[in-house]
Amino acid sequence: MKHLGLIVNPIAGMGGSVGLKGTDGVAAEAARLGAVRHSGDRAEKALRELLPIKDDLCVLCASGEMGEALARKLGFPNVQVVYRSEGETTADDTIRAARAMEGADLLLFAGGDGTARNIYEALGEKTVAIGIPAGVKIHSPVYAIRPEAAGKLALRYLEGKCRRTQEAEVVDIDEAAYRDGRVSTSLYGYLMIPDERDYMQHGKAPSPVSEHAQQESIACDMVERMLPDTYYLIGPGSTTRTLMDEMGLPDTLIGVDLVCNKKIVQMDLSEQEILKRLSEKPTHLVLTPTGGQGYLLGRGNQQLSGRVVKKIGKENIHVLATKEKLFHLMGRALLVDTGDEEADRLLCGYTRVIVSYHEEQMCRIATE
Repeated sequence: MKHLGLIVNPIAGMGGSVGLKGTDGVAAEAARLGAVRHSGDRAEKALRELLPIKDDLCVLCASGEMGEALARKLGFPNVQVVYRSEGETTADDTIRAARAMEGADLLLFAGGDGTARNIYEALGEKTVAIGIPAGVKIHSPVYAIRPEAAGKLALRYLEGKCRRTQEAEVVDIDEAAYRDGRVSTSLYGYLMIPDERDYMQHGKAPSPVSEHAQQESIACDMVERMLPDTYYLIGPGSTTRTLMDEMGLPDTLIGVDLVCNKKIVQMDLSEQEILKRLSEKPTHLVLTPTGGQGYLLGRGNQQLSGRVVKKIGKENIHVLATKEKLFHLMGRALLVDTGDEEADRLLCGYTRVIVSYHEEQMCRIATE
């Protein structure tokens, strides 16, 4: 019988929809602003992929929302609680739970970059692990491209169809500095992951200085396209930041800003604030994919939820990206992972991407 470690960070991702850029130290504030917990739902999508071998698995988990409740809900017959948390869970609970699972054949954990840091602190490279993306910040390539991919890869690994492993970086940003408009990223270590890159996301890559001229030409094109008396939601990213610079407007580093007639209407909107604004005027959305990873939605911009996307419509979404950024994707699709299957399906297919002044490129959008 194989032993699967399962850890769910119950509060992971709560800060995203309400514009808090993360959840580290601000879970109570996120809840006050109306955020709801969704990491359990994302972990469930992954764990369902393992149901075909549930009778051959012993699920090692932490109590309650940290894994036990989910494993029992899905009917796994062999569930062993190896760590019990008391009250609201903390990083210490994740670390202690992971240490109690040392020696498992595979560790499946749901969270963001902070959770990956906790797993690394607990186990280093002692246990093969796969991250289920559920946080706000998911820059570390220890995470699968979406929850279902995490489960499918876990199934392949446990069935012996994927035997090779490799090191993957655990990186994280300083959330307090991020909220203050400064990016401070650190490498904390490495986790061992199954070596099947089709299932795992790539590490985030910054835009090189040489791309700035292209970003300026893209911005000029986008400004020309903007319609009068129409709202434009501007997502995070260096290319969209250049668009705001072109209009002479301030912007939120990792947030969503609202513009109309080339003037700021509101900065750093939450999901609920965006939904309220959508009823006021026709609204367009401007996005740029994350460098290296290629995510349009679902990584660091959870304010732009499935509900928001469905109300705006694919026809009113503008994608901006430099040729270099698309080249480094090596033909891979742009990715979406909103957590809303209907919204993700709506976005899938081909779209025009503005790559320079009056120049576009057709790119495919997919979920994996």
